[in-house]
Amino acid sequence: MANSKYEYVKSFEVEDEVMPPNLIVVHIDGRDFRRFSEVHEFEKPNDEKALNLMNQCAMAVLEEYPDIVFSYGYGDEYSFVLKKTSKFYQRRSSKISSVIVSFFTSVYVTKWKEFFPLKELRYPPSFLSQIVCCASLEILQAYLAWRQRDCHVQNQYNTCFWELVKKGGKTEMEAQEILKYAKEQDRNELLHQQFGINYNDTLALFRQGTCIFKTEVEYIVKYNEDGTPVKRLRRKAGIFRSENIAGRRFWNAHASLLKELGNFSEDCFKTNPDYIRSFLFESKLMPSTWIVIRIDGCHFHRFADVHEFNKPNDKQALDLMNLCAVAVLEEFHDIVFCYGVSDEYSFVLKKDSQLYQRRASKIVSAIVSFFSSMYVMKWKDVFWKKELKYPPSFDGRAVCYPSNEILQDYLAWRQVDCHINNQYNTCFWSLVKSGKSKSEAQNYLKGTQACEKNELLLKEFGINYNTLPLMFRQGSSIFRVKRENPTLLENDASSVEKIETKIVTEHCNIIEQSFWEAHPSILN
Repeated sequence: MANSKYEYVKSFEVEDEVMPPNLIVVHIDGRDFRRFSEVHEFEKPNDEKALNLMNQCAMAVLEEYPDIVFSYGYGDEYSFVLKKTSKFYQRRSSKISSVIVSFFTSVYVTKWKEFFPLKELRYPPSFLSQIVCCASLEILQAYLAWRQRDCHVQNQYNTCFWELVKKGGKTEMEAQEILKYAKEQDRNELLHQQFGINYNDTLALFRQGTCIFKTEVEYIVKYNEDGTPVKRLRRKAGIFRSENIAGRRFWNAHASLLKELGNFSEDCFKTNPDYIRSFLFESKLMPSTWIVIRIDGCHFHRFADVHEFNKPNDKQALDLMNLCAVAVLEEFHDIVFCYGVSDEYSFVLKKDSQLYQRRASKIVSAIVSFFSSMYVMKWKDVFWKKELKYPPSFDGRAVCYPSNEILQDYLAWRQVDCHINNQYNTCFWSLVKSGKSKSEAQNYLKGTQACEKNELLLKEFGINYNTLPLMFRQGSSIFRVKRENPTLLENDASSVEKIETKIVTEHCNIIEQSFWEAHPSILN
């Protein structure tokens, strides 16, 4: 980060470390997936392809993040358990939660066509995520038992409900009324007597959910001259199922789980959901403050290299970021202003926002997940000649700012940082392209002032820094503007003023007060 007089705004950032020895569980859940499943015509009560897509996303998450040692999922949700000694992102809740939900979402969109080759992805899917702090292994055991119990109860109910609607001729309201007070045994009898279905014979995928964790698998790495294979043990993620994933018989039979998490000493027969919910690592953001959600690309230096982005700036890559930010503004009406540069974006929510009851994890995960989804979906619109070689991911955090002045200073800080970084990078890559090594370029620029960098660009490379594209030098500001549009009344010569709202993207100076005076509706 560049040093400036606006640096003080960093003091408003709050640490959210999950202290050891708490076990960290990341729970993700589909955002409005009931509508998503209807729009995409998923089979009811279960769509096997949709569930297998979720499982493949979870598998990819385990392969990407070695600290995740166990996952369990069903329907549109998944839980990821980190090893007890994990130092992933310094155990910062917002970082862990957001990067996992972002990567999961990107993989979901990337793999959609593998599972639904004949179905168009009509709009971007997104997920919410939360951290559960399990104070002991017994709490983790109870948590897993609770989620699997929920899987069974929901699946049994949904199986009955859709059989009544599809084959029983009932309306959805009539089916709900029939099942309103039905107990587990009643539902089993209904399925068996009316529809000839033995619930226990239905697919384990539907009834039990899916566990994914790594086990040691023997691989042939090469062959000796005499043809004999040389074998090595490697850890590979695999899918497992059990009627009781929280039972000792299942858990203690897997060495990897015992090593990374520990053994279950007793079986778990009863769970108290309210007690388990008390371990949610959740904070409500301070009321009557501006909420800023800042997202950053994860390892985007490598991502830019792999995808051969132009240096120091790739206009197409920045255009893609801006497209995603516009989509976020359209999706979340409480967002009033966005500012982006390079691989980061800041989203400002209005002071009185009640989005997700101001719960930090839900707001951050919803925005990060939706942004990630749009990034993958819009990739071909911008890079129509480039293949997306692997799923991108972003992390995010929420910060509250109490006044307009401090919020404006935050945005000024980001724009100053944009200028300083862009000026440095322009000099750096000009030197590298002229034949210097990266180390030589760094040493050459060490300690130079802004005026010296400008002089270097002009004298050595014929570049007037002040004539470079504004998007590179000042970043991108996205906001809504209201315009009056005269509309003629039918059979009348008179007209009325209709207020129209339009989203605009500008590359301008937001440090000067004149910008905010020209657009008073943003902060008012």
